[in-house]
Amino acid sequence: MTRTPIWKSIAAVLMQEIADGHYRSGDKLPTEVKLASRFGVNRHTVRHALKSMAEDGLVHARRGAGVFVAQVPTEYPIGRRMRFHQNLAAAGRIPAKEILNMETRLAGPSEREALELPKEAEVHAYEGLSLADSQPIAVFRSVFPAARFPGLLAALEETRSVTSALARHGVEDYTRASTRLTATAADATQALHLRVTEGDPILRTVGINVDPDGVPVEYGHSWFAGDRVTLTIDDL
Repeated sequence: MTRTPIWKSIAAVLMQEIADGHYRSGDKLPTEVKLASRFGVNRHTVRHALKSMAEDGLVHARRGAGVFVAQVPTEYPIGRRMRFHQNLAAAGRIPAKEILNMETRLAGPSEREALELPKEAEVHAYEGLSLADSQPIAVFRSVFPAARFPGLLAALEETRSVTSALARHGVEDYTRASTRLTATAADATQALHLRVTEGDPILRTVGINVDPDGVPVEYGHSWFAGDRVTLTIDDL
């Protein structure tokens, strides 16, 4: 009677545990050492099982970080009306934001140009993480004219929503005037926040939002984890 190779049995157990929800999309699997100890085998056997699972698209390895359960990329449309919470809810994901930093400071040259501000103008800077089902999908930084929106940071801290915060300051609608999309490599800080490896490919968007009169209200940068989102161009 032909015996099933041990590595196949290990792969079958892990796949069943993923199917049963023990490990969710984006979760890190135990290390090879821990799996080898659990199943009473050497690391080579465990590595064979994980390689087979990776070939089937169930997991993927990140250099120096470990092996993770593959995620189904979140559809994220880039259009004239980009709304984070609505985009993720429409994709069946639970949206959330984590604030990393908020401050009021002098605008830099590119910020003054994008927001059409005079020299010595101040901006509100809002930096954080965008989450889908508790998994980080993007690091973002948005800046807003401080003089026009004096209480914006307090509103952002309370609502975690740019749309709601701007509405409290009389901007009931805004649209995307321009978007630039480029590929780049994650730096150390971005890698830490996105739970990827430094140097991994990420997607960067740079956009300007304007009010109904065409006046800029937000200048934003977002860095998306490349394997967790599918950016689609819609209604530009």
